Amino acid sequence: MPRFSLSPALVVCAAGMLLPAQAPAQAPAPLKLSIINMQRAVLGTDEIKKASLEMQTKFKPRQDELEKLQREMATIQAQLQGSQMTPAQQADLTAEGQRKQREAQRISEDLQADVERERNEILQRASQRMGEVVKKLAEDKGLDVVVDTTTTVFFKPALEVTEEAVAAYNKTYPAK
Repeated sequence: MPRFSLSPALVVCAAGMLLPAQAPAQAPAPLKLSIINMQRAVLGTDEIKKASLEMQTKFKPRQDELEKLQREMATIQAQLQGSQMTPAQQADLTAEGQRKQREAQRISEDLQADVERERNEILQRASQRMGEVVKKLAEDKGLDVVVDTTTTVFFKPALEVTEEAVAAYNKTYPAK
């Protein structure tokens, strides 16, 4: 019986003929991306500007009360340093100053907590809405990725969509 052997190259060629034909690999479509400054976009909306003015108006009486107490404490301090008083008068004035200082501290802490809580609620709602607006903007423009400028080292200004996002937000969520 005759023996014959196939060379490895011939085996590979023969196997290649038996495999189904594959389509040539296509280059992936170029990635379409844009850049946004989310913080600037959120803070630039009409809704945030209006909310900021409303907060200033809402908290102004408490801020004015705090400033009044601070002026009164400064007056008490000046009186304690500048005039001749009996020890009893000095003790009374010192006690009044300490009472005003505690009141000012309480008002300041309460005011700061209330302002921060309200500001965070407003910013959280606006940020969520801005995310929805940016997603819709990306879909409309056929973008694959939108990156925040805080995580970007370099980008061409033409890629930025911050102003478009602010305009779209203002149109979708008009300040009432």
